[in-house]
Amino acid sequence: MELKLTRPLAFFDIETTGINIVTDRIVEISILKILPNGEKDLRTHRINPTVHIPEEVIAIHGITDEDVKDCPKFVELAPNIHQFLSNCDLAGYNSNKFDIPFLVEEFLRAGIDFELKGRRFVDIQNIFHKMEQRTLIAAYKFYCNKELVGAHGAEADTLATYEVLKAQIERYHDTEYTDKDKEKIIPIKNDVQALHDFSFNSNFADFVGHIVFNKQQIEVFNFGKHKGKPVEDIFRIEPSYYDWMMKSDFPLFTKKLITVIKLRSFNKSSANVKKT
Repeated sequence: MELKLTRPLAFFDIETTGINIVTDRIVEISILKILPNGEKDLRTHRINPTVHIPEEVIAIHGITDEDVKDCPKFVELAPNIHQFLSNCDLAGYNSNKFDIPFLVEEFLRAGIDFELKGRRFVDIQNIFHKMEQRTLIAAYKFYCNKELVGAHGAEADTLATYEVLKAQIERYHDTEYTDKDKEKIIPIKNDVQALHDFSFNSNFADFVGHIVFNKQQIEVFNFGKHKGKPVEDIFRIEPSYYDWMMKSDFPLFTKKLITVIKLRSFNKSSANVKKT
């Protein structure tokens, strides 16, 4: 069974120096691009993160400082990776919460604004957790009846993720699921839009969840003293809060988003002044 695609779908996985997207860096990335005609293009890069890889992280993915000391830095690879992902939807395992925010952050540090608007995001872990609630190793065994050799290596995990999604589509193509509104739906289809709708947390405005959408689809804070309040309103009545966020250790993508919101608010105010 091959995936039904209207444009390329890029499966990818990263290994990093840690889990903090602000201070940690990518040390390995593997991307499997599937074209609508079924052709596949697999690329894997080891990356010099320019920071120390802690021992507890090495114990997970096995990549040491020595392994990557002569590898290119992300800023050197960024243009090529950006071009390779052009016009691609994105898929991965826990990618919406980890891999995509991490990758976007690295692109921004490299001076590249990786456009997310219009892309669809298929998170295989979300599908798996909603339907079975297990890990990638268990998912590979459960869906593909294979042992995952080389787990926590970017390439092995990327290839396994691709196989798991295809197996999920075959297994659940006619399976009912009860959603949060108690409606019975059949969410798993051989269609990237349907997979995006089911696996993507559309409530997050900035992927990491500092800014979320409320029921009215308005961006609100999801932390701190202004939690639940519209970002635009707070920046209007307390401009210093924007300045504080821009100076603090928030992800660059979050800072980009709040800047867009602040400019939107300013433009609205300017338009109202002109009308009066």
